[in-house]
Amino acid sequence: MGTTLAGLEGVIAGESEICYIDGYLGVLSYRGYNIHTLADNAIFEEVIFLLWNGWLPKQGELDQLKKDLAATRQLPGPVVDFLRSVPHSNSMDVLRTAVSMLSLYDPESQDMSTEANFRKAIRLMSRTAAIVTTFDRLRKGVALIEDDPSLGFAANFLYTLTGKKPDEVMEHAFDVAMTLHADHELNASTFAARVTAATLSDIYSSVTSGIGALKGPLHGGANQDVINWLLRLGDEDAAVDAVKNTLAKKVKIPGFGHRVYRTEDPRATHLRVLSEELGKRTGQEQLYRLSKTMEETIKSIKGLQPNVDFYSASAYYSLGIPIDLYTPIFAVSRMAGWTAHVLEQYRNNRLIRPRAEYKGNPDGQTWIPIADR
Repeated sequence: MGTTLAGLEGVIAGESEICYIDGYLGVLSYRGYNIHTLADNAIFEEVIFLLWNGWLPKQGELDQLKKDLAATRQLPGPVVDFLRSVPHSNSMDVLRTAVSMLSLYDPESQDMSTEANFRKAIRLMSRTAAIVTTFDRLRKGVALIEDDPSLGFAANFLYTLTGKKPDEVMEHAFDVAMTLHADHELNASTFAARVTAATLSDIYSSVTSGIGALKGPLHGGANQDVINWLLRLGDEDAAVDAVKNTLAKKVKIPGFGHRVYRTEDPRATHLRVLSEELGKRTGQEQLYRLSKTMEETIKSIKGLQPNVDFYSASAYYSLGIPIDLYTPIFAVSRMAGWTAHVLEQYRNNRLIRPRAEYKGNPDGQTWIPIADR
């Protein structure tokens, strides 16, 4: 067989029109729109529409999507009952199970028509967010908050999570964070979702595969590790010492380096600014300063750049979001990309079935009776 690369690094595994990355130039674009353009101008609902359809929505199309998202937020009763009864376990375990449960109460769950799959994508966007906010309020023993149809996706999430309507700065920051996390080509979770979709399994099974992959600390789980790091640090001097000691032990520091980017992750460019703005607004500026000190120290010693996880950690903390919800929130945003990729996979499907280079014992081993082994 041909040359193999560990982790399939650099291997082209399929064609897509959804997301483009140039890791050497630090370029990320959705459907041809640079991530900086989208972060500066788009709202998250426009990004969802763009990923699914390939073009920016006209006002009527955007209004209809907002209406559809608002109309499908309510969770099936049995899913709410599950969230109420579930033990206080890993929040990603809860999300993975609840999203999978949604298929049981969707009359179109096994309808593989293009139209039905698009409607299911809308329901998945709304209800994944509702699962996260409902679970958090139920486990805290506080009343659930009714959705406000007048609010956008990002503002409604923060409102139903915290019970307080966010101000414009907080809403904008979270909306941009949603956009930055929405898609990232064939990352581990998206590839997992596409592999499942390629078997012509349903969209719920496909995104559940994605959630399972996102849970891992080498993928979506890294942002929780980042904030736990930051909260252990006392001041900038302690941050410098901690970084130097950790690197001297050849231990990896979460939130730095990326499999694809060889320059700054363009998503980190925006999240750094958001972290600073939110820190000043909410009294958590120390977290930004610690983050900046860590970044400068790691760059000077190892030349590593921060990735999307690093500054998103302090930004989410400043928004008052519980730490164990950071990765589920990543899933809420990435649901836009997962569903876009699943819909694309269905349109031009071929079973994804790579080969492995065998490294085991040669064929023809002699059988030894069990009494003689």
